[in-house]
Parts: sequence; structure tokens; C-alpha cells
Amino acid sequence: MGGEEVLEEKTTDISLKDLSVKLEEFAKARDWEKYHTPRNLLLAMVGEVGELSEIFQWRGEVDRGLPNWEESDKEHLGEELSDVLLYLIRLADICGIDLGDAATKKIVKNATKYPPKII
Repeated sequence: MGGEEVLEEKTTDISLKDLSVKLEEFAKARDWEKYHTPRNLLLAMVGEVGELSEIFQWRGEVDRGLPNWEESDKEHLGEELSDVLLYLIRLADICGIDLGDAATKKIVKNATKYPPKII
């Protein structure tokens, strides 16, 4: 982002739509929309998933909450997770998919497909 003003306050409750708008504005301001084709966005996201995978590659299993990780490692993980999320949101928008709606419907579908075991 260079010398641009960066949002410093911690945002804990931001919607997918809010992120979508921010991503669209970001791309428009840089004239990147012509590059944001479904194929290009998918390939970029796959690259970011690769970077995310590298973080875990030689660590073996890790405990929930990552208690033995350095803060810098957790920050790096957050950055890579964010890259994947942002590309996913942008890809969904470019494809005309309401990601929140699609995810909600998928959860319902999975609940039907995989009902809880009653003991």
C-alpha cells in the first residue's frame, strides 16, 4: 500500500459486502479491473493458498490457538489468510455470486447431508 493512509483501528465486525466494496474501490483506483477476470483471480488465490500452506509445511500438527507460535508468525499467518479471503471475495463478486448467501445455503445443505449423531 506504500505511502497511502492505512486503516489502523481494529475492525472485528466487517461484512463480506463491506470488504467487497473496499476491494472494488481499491481495484478501480489502480485501474486493475481489466486484470480481475475469474481465471486471473482464481490463479492468484491458488498462489496465496500455496503461501499459506508454506507456513504450516514443516511444523507438523499444531495446537488450536497456536500457543507456541511467535507473534510475528501469527501476524504472517493472518496476512496470508487475508490474501486468500480477499481474492475469494473478489472472485465471487466478479462471477456474480453472493458469497454470504451461497455459504449460508451450503451450511444448510451440509447439515442435511451430515446430520448430527444422536447418542
